[in-house]
Amino acid sequence: MDRNRDLFWNLVEPEHLRARAFCRKLIGNRDDGDDLYQDALVAALTGFSDLREVEAFRPWLYRIIVNMFRNRIKQPWWKRVRSLTPAIAETTIGDNPGPRHAARRRLEIAFGAVSPEDRALVTLFDLEGWTVDEIARLTGKSGGNIRVRLHRTRGKMRQALIRYFKKPGSKKLPNPLQSKDKVCVVQKSAED
Repeated sequence: MDRNRDLFWNLVEPEHLRARAFCRKLIGNRDDGDDLYQDALVAALTGFSDLREVEAFRPWLYRIIVNMFRNRIKQPWWKRVRSLTPAIAETTIGDNPGPRHAARRRLEIAFGAVSPEDRALVTLFDLEGWTVDEIARLTGKSGGNIRVRLHRTRGKMRQALIRYFKKPGSKKLPNPLQSKDKVCVVQKSAED
């Protein structure tokens, strides 16, 4: 048992910072993301003896994270406590948190239009830099299927932003549809 535990932590160590950042991006704030990561680590450590191939550790860990995230946001209490963490807490004196807050708000609107699984796909590919092949191994789907899902998910996200900014009175954020500085949620090609 101790040998398995040591092996587990040796496998977690090189992935630790990326996996924790992935959890924070999925959830949308630091504290809840760290809670998700800790819960996923506990679940992974508990089920580590069921892992057949050590080489499959990375996708296995991320699958646990995605499944825990999906289960967490389905809970009724999640909608009551979910809110954006103010970007002000992460800034230094003199920084203007406005653009970061607006970008986070746009992501929240766009991510609100897609399923947790699709949100995880976009986060892994566009924010974490995973390849289509790595995501395909993680999900058990083909590379073509992943490309199609990424394309459709981006379309849903784009439409959600367009609907939001075309609504009368939606002046809460700078409107990227009318600005010279167009902000796109996701622009990376699925071929990369």
